[in-house]
Amino acid sequence: MTLGILSELPNGLKVATRAMPQVQSLSVGIWVNAGARDERDSETGIAHMLEHMAFKGTKRRSARDIATEVENVGGYMNAHTSREETAYYLRLLPEYLDMGIDILADILTEPTMPDVEIERERGVIIQEIGQSHDTPDDIVFDMFAKASYGSHTLGRPILGSVDSVSGFSRENLQGFMNRHYGAGQMLVTAAGAVEHDDFTARVEARLGSLATAEDASRAEPAWQGGRHVETRDLEQTHLVIGLPSFSIQDERRYALMLLSTLFGGGMSSRLFQEVREKRGLCYSIFSFASMYSDSGHFGVYAGTSADTANEMLAVTAQQLADIAAGVGNDEVERAKAQLRASLVMSRESVSGCGDSLARQIMMFGAPQDDAALLDSIIAVDAAAVRDVAADLIAGGRPAVTAIGPQAEIMSNEDLAGIFAGGSA
Repeated sequence: MTLGILSELPNGLKVATRAMPQVQSLSVGIWVNAGARDERDSETGIAHMLEHMAFKGTKRRSARDIATEVENVGGYMNAHTSREETAYYLRLLPEYLDMGIDILADILTEPTMPDVEIERERGVIIQEIGQSHDTPDDIVFDMFAKASYGSHTLGRPILGSVDSVSGFSRENLQGFMNRHYGAGQMLVTAAGAVEHDDFTARVEARLGSLATAEDASRAEPAWQGGRHVETRDLEQTHLVIGLPSFSIQDERRYALMLLSTLFGGGMSSRLFQEVREKRGLCYSIFSFASMYSDSGHFGVYAGTSADTANEMLAVTAQQLADIAAGVGNDEVERAKAQLRASLVMSRESVSGCGDSLARQIMMFGAPQDDAALLDSIIAVDAAAVRDVAADLIAGGRPAVTAIGPQAEIMSNEDLAGIFAGGSA
């Protein structure tokens, strides 16, 4: 697995590539160091709406022109918005690289954002918000964000609200773009059949004069450990619980990744075996670790019946408490094998390589050596996994969210007591 290469143009724009000699396609993208958490109070959902508007026309291309030009050569385009980033990317054959760079540059430097398209996408996003509200296993994660971070931007839904989205104008969209979509906040990447110096020269020819943008500072969140339980006429109760963790910069991140894998990352995990297979308390259950630039959290999602929700929560908390007391080498080694296989398999995809390259640079400032990443994972021992579980439990009051039929969901304090070693 080859190491990515990173260069910086005179205007501050970063350009990175990861050559994959065995492939005959490439992924090219532009990543912006701005997402939902960078919105002002009046802008909830604007980063996501701007992503929608990107492909809706430029001074040289209509929305239809963009779609047709890409698909005429068998290409694929997409975008996504997260808490801390917005990404726009294409997958192409190498002979159409110039076209790909030009389209990405065009949509991010000269969008026209016509009123008719703004209104059309406003309606699409409002439908998307409505769909999320009709999908309890989606909306419970928004509830969890609010319970975890309160009024901080990390606690707000990425999609925004119907009210906020209904009020955005072209000037609002352009204002967010002007603040964040500039050379110093953007990264251009390519992975696959690409040569670094050649790609860098092509990007500089198209974006070398791009101006900078404000380097907006981020307010660090404070963990709230809140609670939100909503009664709704559903068959299942959907729950997300979580504890504060740490940022992606923390060296304990590898131990946290292993903990999440062995705790709730697959069919052999503690949660799947104890909660589903042994006790039949749910159909779906998994753990997750979210690490941001300055904070993070560790959580569990489960869908269960109202009658068994508290038993499920108790068993889940007891399992984490048990890990904090000690974990077997066999579980840790199995988790290492899963993470190693996941990393290696992701590197067989140009899209996977492009995504990982961009995230590494945005989080750490440089491409990471896959061999070193694997070594760091392998170096984690059972004691480190045990210690990070204990750190999570000691880190703060758990957040509790649930949506489903009427039920008395156990209190945050009772859950904290079981995490800390109380009886399930």
